[in-house]
This record gives sequence, structure tokens and C-alpha cells, in this order.
Amino acid sequence: MKVLLLADASVVHTLKWARSLSERGIEVVIFGMVDFDRSIYDGYNNIEIVIYKRETELLRSGAGNVRKLAYLKALPVIRRLIREHKPDIVHAHFATSYGLLGALAGFRPFIVSVWGMDAFDFPKISIVHRLVFKFILSRADRVLSTSNVMARETQQYTGKTVITTPFGIDLKRFRPAPVKSLFGKKDLVIGTIKDLEEKYGIEYLIRAFAMLKGRHPKLSLKLLIVGGGSQDAFLKKLCADLGITSHVAFTGMIPYDEVVRYHNMIDIYVAVSVYQSESFGVAIIESSACEKPVVVSNMGGLPEVVDDGVTGFVVPARDPDATAAAIERLVLDKKLRAKMGTAGRRRVMELFDWKVNVDQMVSIYDDVLREKKKSYN
Repeated sequence: MKVLLLADASVVHTLKWARSLSERGIEVVIFGMVDFDRSIYDGYNNIEIVIYKRETELLRSGAGNVRKLAYLKALPVIRRLIREHKPDIVHAHFATSYGLLGALAGFRPFIVSVWGMDAFDFPKISIVHRLVFKFILSRADRVLSTSNVMARETQQYTGKTVITTPFGIDLKRFRPAPVKSLFGKKDLVIGTIKDLEEKYGIEYLIRAFAMLKGRHPKLSLKLLIVGGGSQDAFLKKLCADLGITSHVAFTGMIPYDEVVRYHNMIDIYVAVSVYQSESFGVAIIESSACEKPVVVSNMGGLPEVVDDGVTGFVVPARDPDATAAAIERLVLDKKLRAKMGTAGRRRVMELFDWKVNVDQMVSIYDDVLREKKKSYN
């Protein structure tokens, strides 16, 4: 089987899908529009990457509707790739960019995966945007979503059944393990691993942490913030204003291969996103797989990856008081932390085993190819 993926090849979601399909013996061609360090694909000889560089800077500028025109200019390149590589399937990730290109290319079978903003936000901009979204879905042989809540949202725009394909994790890799830590043995570490962007609500985690430090000055509480982004300076100033700088560690960006080590430095993982387009909490299930209790906000698909009161707590978004209260319960109860951590890994094993998720995707590919074969007979 040969699959043409239309996707941003630099992001970890594409990386994981492409690597895993390759490991199943599937030949993968990735078409993307943003260049990157391709060494992350080293060793995968049956993955070919094609980057349409001409419009990279325009795409990064986010220039509104002009940005979409950059995608349309790539359409002849995709049609040429289809002629040259003769893929069995074209699979686009993110409906309203790469999915639009796939829909216009006219190749079948065509699969589209919605990722978040494309399903939650794009169709609500105007009636034209809604019609474009419906058009993209109408051209797809399968429509996929990583979470149930996003599947329900997408279902409003198509008569086709939207299939939930969870974005799980490698349980052999993400597991509890001793690591060289940035902290002392007596420190209790509260942490998050996310881009430092407003939508991820890290400000509210910091405010909740400051409350806890005020209530429990004798406890050696530490806050670990892993990631980089546009709010870096703002969040560091907030820590200074709240008088907690000496208790907070900012790591900046880290390689994906290092993520599991940082999860294992954390005692309580917190993800209090503030935007409804949060499609699926990959970092949350990574932490649960490492047997960490979690505290998450009630946004998008995040509550789906937590069994509230069993593997962690779900709190209202933009509510540092509720966030602090949930974290405090875990800070003060070591047995509860251990119990929730154990339950979290068990739940990830049942629902979010990456091997099972890849099996499901390959099964979907097989199904659409069987349908195509029948249509020719």
C-alpha cells in the first residue's frame, strides 16, 4: 500500500502517523508547505517528504484569506505527485487547508482528518466558510476525528458517519521510570508540557500554584513549565509579580524524544486549556501513562481523556480557584495521587494504546480500498 499524506510534516502528530504506517510496511509520501529539520525522519527509507517551499513565509504570516490562496497554488504540485507516485489513498490532515487541497485534487479514495480549529471554528466564520467545510467533507470517503466531541461537532456538516480515531501513545515508551530530575527528592512537582500560548491557559495554572504556595508555605512545591511560545516573557513576569519565580522552572522548547523524561519529573500534571477547539489531550494521556494524576479543564476533548474523580479532576476553565482546589487535594493526599496515577495508566492501556490506534487506521485504509475494488468490478 502507498499513502499520500497531505499534512504539516514537522508536527508530532504527522510524524507519529507516518513513522507508524512506515513500520507496518506502508509506503508513505508526505506533502507539506512548511520546511523543517527533516532529520526527525532519518532511518525511515519508505517515507518520502515533498515540501512546497515557495509560499512558506506567506503561510507563516497568517495573512487571512491570502493565506488560503497559497494553499491553492500548490494544487498542481499535488496533482503531479499523484500522477508520479500513484498512491492507493490520499489522506489529508486538517480539513480546511490540506483537506481543501485533497478535495480539489479529485483523487479517490480520499480521507480527511479534522484536527480542531478546522471543525470547531472555521465553519462558524461565515456561510461561505461553512459551505467550503461541507464541500471538503462531501468529497471524502472517510471523515476522521481524534475525539468524540469533535466528531459530534463535525457531524453537523455531513451526512457521513464521522469515525473517532484516538491519537494514542506508545505505552512501552510512556511509562513510569526513574529519571535524572531538575528537582530534589523532597520537592513535589506540579507541571505542564504545552506550547506557551494563551489558549492553553498556563496563566491560570501559575495563579493556582501561587495560591497553593501561599496556603502551604512549608511544603516544597515546585512548578515545571515545559515548552516555548509567544507568552514566554508574559508568564515569567507573572511569576515574578506573584513572588514565585524561585519555585518555577521554565525549560523552553525540548525535543519530542525528551518529553517522557519530563513527564516523569512531575508528580501532578495540569492542563487547563481555555479554548473549546482543544481536540484531544495527547500530553494528558502521556502523563497518565506515566502514572501521574491529572487536572484538566472542561474544554473540547480534554474531559474525554480523564475519568473525573478516578484518574484525575476536571475543573472549569479560567478558574484558578477551582484549579488550586483540585491540585491541593492531590498535594495533600499521597495515596490519592498514587491511586489516580495507577488508574490513569490502566485507562490509557484500555483506550489509547497507539498500536491499537494504528491498527484501526490501517483497517480504515483496507476498508476504503476494498470498496474501491468492488466499485470497479
